[in-house]
Amino acid sequence: MSAPSSAPHQAPPYPRQRANYVDPPPALVTGPAVSPLRFVGGSTGWLVTGYHEAREVLRDPRFSAERWRGDDTVRPISQTVRDNHGNGPGSFLAMDAPEHSHYRGLLTRYFTVRRMRALEPRIDGIVTDCLDALEAAGKPADLVEHFALPVPSLVICEMLGVPYAERATFQRASAQILVQDQTGGQFDQGMRTITRFLGELTAAKRRAPQDDLISYLTSVGELSDVEIVNMAALLLIAGHETTTNMLSLGTFTLLQNPAQMRRLREDDALVPGAVEELLRYLSIVNAFPVRIALEDVEIGGVTITAGQSVAVSVPAANRDPALVDEPHTLDVARPRSSHLAFGYGIHQCLGQNLARIELAAGYRGLLGRFPDLALAVAPEEVPMRSDMVIYGAHELPVTW
Repeated sequence: MSAPSSAPHQAPPYPRQRANYVDPPPALVTGPAVSPLRFVGGSTGWLVTGYHEAREVLRDPRFSAERWRGDDTVRPISQTVRDNHGNGPGSFLAMDAPEHSHYRGLLTRYFTVRRMRALEPRIDGIVTDCLDALEAAGKPADLVEHFALPVPSLVICEMLGVPYAERATFQRASAQILVQDQTGGQFDQGMRTITRFLGELTAAKRRAPQDDLISYLTSVGELSDVEIVNMAALLLIAGHETTTNMLSLGTFTLLQNPAQMRRLREDDALVPGAVEELLRYLSIVNAFPVRIALEDVEIGGVTITAGQSVAVSVPAANRDPALVDEPHTLDVARPRSSHLAFGYGIHQCLGQNLARIELAAGYRGLLGRFPDLALAVAPEEVPMRSDMVIYGAHELPVTW
């Protein structure tokens, strides 16, 4: 028999604090696969931590990605987002089919495996340049500032046609958007900064197109500037925030697991598989995706009623024994798993092939350049991004 919905006072809030810097909060990995959750808007919905149950939610069209319909896990949804039924045309991350399929389809040709592999020499060059800058900074140096942040920022800027010299504008605004404890006004301000910046750039690309993604989108006659700006904003924010934090958090994790780091140094062929294992083990997506039930749906023996919000915990699902044996153990030689670090279903990360190439090049270059790489502070002194939607390290002081 299906379990009924729980009353709000019986449901706990989403647990935020990770254990041992990288492990999911214990409450996420010790409870049932589907359990009641109190959302920040005051409603009671559901938390999904089981791997198979998470896949069911993420692939089922009866669950909507239109976040304005429900509540979020760790911060209120902006009233502007609710009033506008989303972040505007083109912002396909929070859209359902067929609108989602329309916008995503326009970008698919830019993110094929073949096209991403063609970028490998340029990405290797960017990694080398950033390693040079890290070394020139002198030790100790902040790996985030001199390496983990500039590598993906340079890559996505070149792809989109965004001037890297303007990086401070979008990096500050992106960080503001991703803060967990914030008001809706702060989120709106960050979005306005990025859309204004990209709006000016899109207008310039229409006047003088170049060989980049924004210029390509301006050539698609059916797209307005607003649509292009919103599409580019998604790519710009996701394109540097996620990979930045995987590079920094992955390095931090390897430094705390010297035997695993040594295996990578001794066998370069393990690097691509190690990227997959680090993606699974770390799961930098902290407290989303959230879906809203469009009708009554049964998941894991629980009836989720129409209108309820459902939070999928990627960190917990990726540590489910149903996915891999000994899920709490980091094993860089582990066979590739079907982890959920890039999501699942129609919203699976568009840039996942690019991220894999960047991460492999980054870890390979870093380990090769600095065989004596070490933390310059005690692990507990590394400032972690427990205050952000995307998890990682604010700074990572290293020496060599």
